[in-house]
Amino acid sequence: MQPSQKLSRSRTRSRRSHHALSSVNLSDCPRCNKPKLPHAACANCGYVRAGLSLKIEKES
Repeated sequence: MQPSQKLSRSRTRSRRSHHALSSVNLSDCPRCNKPKLPHAACANCGYVRAGLSLKIEKES
């Protein structure tokens, strides 16, 4: 079954206006000041919160 009328570009693009990707929200690590994802361990130093940090092995 074919559409009864053609949809204009503006109507199509208005419908898809909320499909845009949002930027990644990064926060600074309090220990090394590198950007990291919130609620995640720092990839550089392994800091999670006070009293808890993960051991990160450096690639040689």
